[in-house]
Amino acid sequence: MRCLVVEDDPDLRRQLERALQDSGYAVDVAADGEEGHFLGETEPYDVIVLDLGLPLIDGVTVLERWRNAGKVVPVLILTARDRWSEKVAGFDAGADDYLTKPFHIEELLARLRALVRRAAGHATPALECGDLRLDPRAQRATVAGDPVKLTSHELRLLTYLMHHVGRVVPRSELIEHIYDQDFDRDSNTIEVFVGRLRKKIGQDRIATIRGLGYQLLDPDATSTSGKG
Repeated sequence: MRCLVVEDDPDLRRQLERALQDSGYAVDVAADGEEGHFLGETEPYDVIVLDLGLPLIDGVTVLERWRNAGKVVPVLILTARDRWSEKVAGFDAGADDYLTKPFHIEELLARLRALVRRAAGHATPALECGDLRLDPRAQRATVAGDPVKLTSHELRLLTYLMHHVGRVVPRSELIEHIYDQDFDRDSNTIEVFVGRLRKKIGQDRIATIRGLGYQLLDPDATSTSGKG
């Protein structure tokens, strides 16, 4: 999953960036509303953390502009503890959730997981596809109960595919959602990671749809439907 953090406090921004990266996110950061608005307008994110008290352009205005432009990405806003009016303004502008400062990083991570899960239409915390199971919180994947050891990029790739089980995901979409903006997007590493994932979770779980992209499938369900 790819996350944008728009926060002007440098210490908190670095703390959030590290925590999100440690939790498996590809993270972009912005220190003011102008840069944050530009990134949110031009880059495809799975979730955004947006401080409301920003320089250049305030967070509410940034959020209103995103929503007016048709951006539906889940947004969690950060507000000062005594500014209840900011929460109301944030929700009216299109926020999906909020946290008041100071807050515990674990709570923020849990709220982001919930936002991403709901946006993808998943009701339960764990993601499942047949006997393949992924726990985003623990960053742990299993096949038939057996743990699967994944690198950070393999985990990002599998997480995105499991949020979109059964859908053909274009290669370009995978590149946009599992790498931050500074990554070399002209590389062919997606194919390498898909190949490694197939070796670890089963060759027949990820189908290559020629000219379109990749599709995560439940091999047992596929074979059963084929028999009919």
